[in-house]
Amino acid sequence: MKFIGRKFELETLNNLLKKDTASFVVVKGRRRIGKSRLIKEYGKSFSNFYSFSGLAPEKTTTNAHQIEEFSRQMSQVFQTAPALYADWSDAFWALAERVKKGRTLILFDEISWMGSKDLTFLGKIKNLWDLHLKENNHLVFVICGSAASWIDEYILKSTGFLGRISYTLTLKELSLSECASFWDNLISSYEKFKVLSVTGGIPKYLEEINPKETAEVNLKKLCFTEGGLLVREFNQIFADIFTKNSGYYKKIIEALVAGGRDLKGLRDMLGEEHNGRLPEYLEELQQLGFVTRDFTWSIKSGKDSKLSHYRIIDNYTRFYLKYIKEDIAKIQRGSYVMKS
Repeated sequence: MKFIGRKFELETLNNLLKKDTASFVVVKGRRRIGKSRLIKEYGKSFSNFYSFSGLAPEKTTTNAHQIEEFSRQMSQVFQTAPALYADWSDAFWALAERVKKGRTLILFDEISWMGSKDLTFLGKIKNLWDLHLKENNHLVFVICGSAASWIDEYILKSTGFLGRISYTLTLKELSLSECASFWDNLISSYEKFKVLSVTGGIPKYLEEINPKETAEVNLKKLCFTEGGLLVREFNQIFADIFTKNSGYYKKIIEALVAGGRDLKGLRDMLGEEHNGRLPEYLEELQQLGFVTRDFTWSIKSGKDSKLSHYRIIDNYTRFYLKYIKEDIAKIQRGSYVMKS
C-alpha cells in the first residue's frame, strides 16, 4: 500500500540529515502503529538502508539463535556468505566495517527481542555507537520496538545512553484526515465514521478494511469472527508493549472502562496504596496514546486546576472491553450473532 501521513515525523527525521554529525534515534510505539513502515519510508532519503530484526521471543530461543539470525540477515543485506559470530561484539564489528562511509541508515527493529537473552547486549550497542557508528557523520542509527517499557527502562533512562540519543519519537495513531486517505472516495463518510470508531487511526487495522464491503461486514470479520485480527489483539498489545506487569496495565484500562476517572477512584478500584506507582503507569499509558488526562480549569484565571480525570482515547481498546470481551467465548466457538 502507498505510504500515508506522518509528514511531521518524516520532516523531523529528515532534519537530522542537515547535521554534520551522526544521529542515534529511538522510535517506540504500540503494536501495529507503523514504526517499521515509517523508517522504511525514511530510508528512501539514504544511499544505503540496512534493516535488522530480532527473532520473536520464545521459551526455546537463545542468545545464540538471535546472533545466528543476525548473521543470516547480514549475509542477505550485504550479499555475502553467512559468518559465524561467537558474540554480539563480533557481529557488531562486522557491521561497523561495512558502514564507515556514505549516507547510511541502520535500523535495529524489535530491539528488545534481539537483546533479551544477553545481559551485556545494551553495553555492546553503546560500544557499537561510541567506537564505530558515530564516526560516520552521514549515518543515522535507529532502534525501535513495541516494548515501550523495556526501551524506557533500559535505554532512555539508562546512564549508559545519556547524551547519545539525538531524537526520541513516540509514534501515535494517524489523524482523521490521514485515515480518510486510506480509501479516498471509495466509501462514504458515514462508513468511515463507523470503521474508525472501532479501529481508530491504527494503520494496520485500516489496511484490513475492504472498501467493497460495508463497515458492518468488515467489523464482523475483524472483531466477531473466530480468528479475526481484533479478537485476540487486546491481550497481545499489552504483552508486547509492557513486558513487565502487563496484567496490571490491563487492570488500569478495565478500571477506566468500569467508571474510574480520577486518581483516587482508580486507586480504590485497584486496591492500591496512596504511595503506589499508579501515576507512573498512567503516564506511560498516556505517552502511548491509550489514555488522556483532562484537567478542569478556572473560569476566573483561565488556567488548569489541580483536578483532573483520566479517560481511554484508544478506540479499539474501549470497543474490545465493552463489546468483544463479553462475547469472547461465543466468538471463539463460532456461535456469536452480531447485534443489529
